[in-house]
Amino acid sequence: MTTRRRFLMIAAAAMATGATTRATPYVWHGSALGARATIRLTHPDAAEITARMAAEIDRLEDVFSLYRAGSSLGLLNAEGRLDAPPFELLECLSLSGSVHGATGGLFDPTVQRLWQAHATAAVAGRGLTGAERQAALALTGWDGVTLDETAITLRPGMALTLNGIAQGYIADRVAALLTAEGLTDILIDTGELRALGGRPQGGDWPVTLVPEGRKLGLANRALATSAPLGTVFDAAGKVGHILNPATGEPAPAVWQAISVSAPSAGLADALSTAACLMPARAAIEAALTRFPQTRLEAALPV
Repeated sequence: MTTRRRFLMIAAAAMATGATTRATPYVWHGSALGARATIRLTHPDAAEITARMAAEIDRLEDVFSLYRAGSSLGLLNAEGRLDAPPFELLECLSLSGSVHGATGGLFDPTVQRLWQAHATAAVAGRGLTGAERQAALALTGWDGVTLDETAITLRPGMALTLNGIAQGYIADRVAALLTAEGLTDILIDTGELRALGGRPQGGDWPVTLVPEGRKLGLANRALATSAPLGTVFDAAGKVGHILNPATGEPAPAVWQAISVSAPSAGLADALSTAACLMPARAAIEAALTRFPQTRLEAALPV
C-alpha cells in the first residue's frame, strides 16, 4: 500500500503577522494515531500543560490504535469481544452509530476487513477480486456490533477501524481536559482541528483550506477535511482508502476533498469521511442537517 501525505489538508496560520511576543503561542509538536499533532496556547505553564496533554494523547492511542500492541481496539478485533470497555471507546462508537444512521450507512467502522483485503491485494500488485470483495463484505455491517458499558461484541470474523473519527475524537478529549482547567484561546490539531476560543492576540484562528486557498476563521469550533486520495492503495494513486461499506469499492472520483465544521472534531471528522462517498453537494448538506451547527465549508470537485 502506498501512503502519501494527505494532499489536501488543513493549514492553520497560527502565528499571524503582527502578533506580539506576549501573545505568541507556545507550540507543542507530536503525533496522534500517526498524524502530525500540535497544540498552541499562551500560558506561563504551557510546556507543562502540553506535556500532560501529550500523555493523554498517548493514553488514548492505547484505546484506538490498530497497531499498538494491547490496545483496546486491537483486543476487540482479535477476540471479537471486549469486556468492561473504556469509556472513550464506547463514546466514540456511540457517535459512530449516530453518524452511520445520519449518512445512510456510509460511515461504517466495520469496513476494516474490506480495508485489509484491498491492502493485501495491493501488496500483490493487483486489484481486489469479486470473491475477495464478497468475502470481506460478509464481514461488514454496523448491525454486527453490540455495545454497552459491560461489553462490546462483534459478529464473528468482523473488525473495526476508527481511523475516520478517532483523530477528531482525541482532539475533543484534549479540549475537554483543557476546558476543565479553565483554559481557553487554544488550537488543537490532531489531524483535525479543534479551537477553544480564538487567538490569544484577538480574533479567530485563521485557517486556509489547501490547495483551494479559501480562508476562514475558527473559534470555539472544530474543522475536519477528508480527501479520498489522501491515502491510496496503488502506486498510481487512483485507488483511495475511503471505502463504501455497501459495495466494497473506494470512493468514486467525485471529490478532491470535503471540509466540514462542527461543534466537535469527532463529529466533523466522521461527517467529512462519509461525505466523500456522497455523489452530490445536496446529499452532503442533507446529512449535515441531522446535526445542529454543522456546516459544509468546502466540497472541492475533481
